[in-house]
Amino acid sequence: MPNDPNGFDFDPVALRKKYNAERDKRLEMRPEGEAQFFRIRGSAFEDRLTDPYTEFEERDPRNEDVEVVVIGGGFAGLLACARLIEQGITNIRVFERGGDFGGTWYWNRYPGAACDVEAYIYLPLLEEVGTMPSQRYIFAPEILEHVRAIARKYELYPRSYLHTNVTEARWDEATSRWVIKTDRGDEVRTKFVIQASGHYREPKLPGIPGIETFKGHSFHTARWDYDYTGGSPFEPLDKLKDKVVGIIGTGATAIQCVPHLAKTAKHFYVFQRTPSSVDVRANSPTDEEWYKSLKPGWHQERMRNFIGAVRGTCEFDMINDGWTQTFQRMSKRMKPDMTMEDFAHLHQMVDYEIMENIRARVDEVIQDKDTAEALKPWYNQLCKRPCYHDEYLQAFNQDNVTLVDTAGRGVTRITEDSVIANDKPFKLDCLVFATGFELSPFESGTPFPILGRGGKAMADKWQDGASTMHGMHVHGFPNFMISGTRQASYDNNFPFIQQVVATHMAHIVRTALDRGASKVEVTAKAESDWVAFHESKSERNLTMWKECTPSYFNQEGKADERIIRNGNYGGSPIEFEDILQEWRETGEMVGLELK
Repeated sequence: MPNDPNGFDFDPVALRKKYNAERDKRLEMRPEGEAQFFRIRGSAFEDRLTDPYTEFEERDPRNEDVEVVVIGGGFAGLLACARLIEQGITNIRVFERGGDFGGTWYWNRYPGAACDVEAYIYLPLLEEVGTMPSQRYIFAPEILEHVRAIARKYELYPRSYLHTNVTEARWDEATSRWVIKTDRGDEVRTKFVIQASGHYREPKLPGIPGIETFKGHSFHTARWDYDYTGGSPFEPLDKLKDKVVGIIGTGATAIQCVPHLAKTAKHFYVFQRTPSSVDVRANSPTDEEWYKSLKPGWHQERMRNFIGAVRGTCEFDMINDGWTQTFQRMSKRMKPDMTMEDFAHLHQMVDYEIMENIRARVDEVIQDKDTAEALKPWYNQLCKRPCYHDEYLQAFNQDNVTLVDTAGRGVTRITEDSVIANDKPFKLDCLVFATGFELSPFESGTPFPILGRGGKAMADKWQDGASTMHGMHVHGFPNFMISGTRQASYDNNFPFIQQVVATHMAHIVRTALDRGASKVEVTAKAESDWVAFHESKSERNLTMWKECTPSYFNQEGKADERIIRNGNYGGSPIEFEDILQEWRETGEMVGLELK
């Protein structure tokens, strides 16, 4: 649409037609949806979940009574512990399946792993711990070290059960306590439970026929095998110089590790089903003088500014990166008398513009025309996790790198020594799976059996979707709170909302202890009211996700009502924070029964 009065130089009708065609092609090629992946735990590949980073130490089973159990040692669990301890609640225990704290950042040690949200707002508890990130977007080893600094500051190591999987949480009505059992024979009785097992739980593998027959070397990116590849997160993968390597998956993880594999492999095949959008990263070292000049409270201010900049509700954008560019562009074209319909139309037009620029960047970087066309994403930017990198696209200009674009079909079979794609075998020495994690909001069950009053399982209650108040409390499950995204809020910067929820849960525990309550439970009506409110705020998301190309965000193209019920709160994170803060300020614990 040349000479558009708003300055857009593209045909939106043609773009929508192209987007829909690409989505429909993917759905036609892979109609099985989420069933195309399988859980590693309980499969023939379960040994792939073994921790390669920390030596497992045998110990005797433990048996003890505590006030609070926190399940999960990632950011959400760390923040829950910190806020509890700040409230004077110190008789706590943390259960973590890894050999150290960190969650995703404990497991993801693949070369190139880094935060894609600015470190100054992504790292939790920066002011409390006193960490200064070395760069604007730091790499995984530095993130893990910050995690360990948090655990040390709050003295969590003596309170932790590491390398320990919770196998059951059962409510004991007679004692008004939860009984936690683990795979190491532990039995811990606790007054309160905070489930903080994370947004991304365990790695998943694609159900490609023949995957179990491959006799070459293979591993998932969340269990990177440096013994085989050589090198380290910062050193060349020198043992691959005589190896032919392939990778399945071209999402955010692959964007970061592909350049490292490309640098050293004898030959490297990238098997692509759907290309990611890859915009400029432009990382830079931290200006130490600037960082030291920041005033107390800067961290919360900057996190809130990011939310405002992403949503167009602040006047000045402190972040000014790829995440905040949408409303920067929109603000130049906003008009005082715009209706909600006008606003939605402008938002879509700006999204088209951003994606046109991303596709133009592919043409600028990629030398081979066919490869460039295959690497262009045709969908709205937030249909898949937006990526930012300055070496990924460039890797495809190397002679030893081949993009195997499957036009939405994906790999069709794996044999003893090859991957079959486009009816052609690609013989490999090593196969890397960058196929992501189980995504908690879309699972029908829970990460372990949670048995509430009368032995009722939470997974059974949630067969038709989650049912909570504030995404935290579930009727029939007293003293049990959830730090997650089902019916709670979400932001591209996870730690902000995780701290909001942690602060709220610590307040509830503190209040219950101060009032001498043995049980805290949401009423059935309060739960029902929140679900209805949540759905009213979130129903527009269903249309958006149905229009998107398949991804883990929309149940691999099978978006239905579950995506509303199990999804995040439809208002902004600041709005969600305000709801919780106003609830606390009443002092009435509205919707909760304390007995």
